Amino acid sequence: MDILQKIWSKIRPLIELFLSFGTEHYPPETRRRLRVMNAVAYLIIIATLAYSVQHLLHADIKLMPVAIINIALVFVAAWVPFAHRYNEIAGGMLLIIAEYSAQFAFSAYYGHGAGMQMHYFVGAAAPFVILGLHRKKLALALVLSGVGLHLLSWKLFPASRALINVDTEMLEHLYVNATVTTTALIAASVYYAYALVERAQGEVEKLLRNILPVSIIARLNAKPDEVIADHYESASVLFLDICGFTPLALKLGPGETVKILNELVTEFDQVSARFGAEKIKTIGDAYMAASGIPEIDENHLQKLAKTALALQTVVKRVALLNNIKIEARIGIATGPLTAGVIGTHKFSYDIWGDTVNLASRMESTGKPGFIQVPSGVKSALENDFIFESAGNIPVKGFGEITTYYLIDTKKS
Repeated sequence: MDILQKIWSKIRPLIELFLSFGTEHYPPETRRRLRVMNAVAYLIIIATLAYSVQHLLHADIKLMPVAIINIALVFVAAWVPFAHRYNEIAGGMLLIIAEYSAQFAFSAYYGHGAGMQMHYFVGAAAPFVILGLHRKKLALALVLSGVGLHLLSWKLFPASRALINVDTEMLEHLYVNATVTTTALIAASVYYAYALVERAQGEVEKLLRNILPVSIIARLNAKPDEVIADHYESASVLFLDICGFTPLALKLGPGETVKILNELVTEFDQVSARFGAEKIKTIGDAYMAASGIPEIDENHLQKLAKTALALQTVVKRVALLNNIKIEARIGIATGPLTAGVIGTHKFSYDIWGDTVNLASRMESTGKPGFIQVPSGVKSALENDFIFESAGNIPVKGFGEITTYYLIDTKKS
């Protein structure tokens, strides 16, 4: 097995080079189709060369025209990757026309008893693979042409009208080859189509997982028209804002600003995932996360507190590494809230309620570099975390409340 892996590792770059030839400047979806077309062209070259050698070794002068047609087909198939340079369908059209013409000639030489006309069945699937679905009229025309040529070959070339006489054994051999080749190409076309569908579904699922919680995606897939709106009696919410980032962005310029912000948010996402928090959204340099949703978790507040402390560490490290002055102002609140999916075009998973508003107020009224929480959070966590009093502050919509700063976990 190790030997096979070593051999494969050595020949794979060469195979990739041949498959990608002529496809470099096309978008990914087109490149996939052209790579498949190249693979088909190479298989045709190999199979046709084998047929040519058989015919030449047969030492029968009457088979010479068939060998010449096969050799011509090899040259045409070899030109397919080069034809991609002209446009994305040039190679495919060249291959289809050459194959249609060659199979018609083979049917004329051998008669329909050799089964060469069966290759036109591939024309029911291959045009869509080669041309894609956005050229339906052209693909349909090629499909109908294949049907017409099949029927015409059957009608015009019975055994009695074959241009060359070959023995029954050879006819049976050719018929078996035609059957196997046709079946394999149709199966490969269908497999390719389903592979593209599954790949597309996988890409959509991956994109959705970056937008929505996994359990919400499952519910949307099961009931696409269902309105998703859930009430939670107890959950926790975190708001984070990067203080000093706006003036820093003006100083750094767009490129460096986006680089640093991407570095921060990427690490924020990793921290949230590590502690089981659910990222809700980012708005500029603000970050919002929650815990206890969409899956209920009794330890949601403890997990979000650890998340907040880790987020502070991330901001300090990024600031140090990039030699910039930024600090995180964080607010946490806990209590009931509503969560759901909103929108139909660019939908999002969002949360609402007094708990969300209070967490936002805790962030906006806090101090840079600190995590501000209301007294209810402090009471729930004081056995495991260290707090400092932040005094009584007026909070819009809640009146005057007592707040605290979450400092650290208590060392056991």
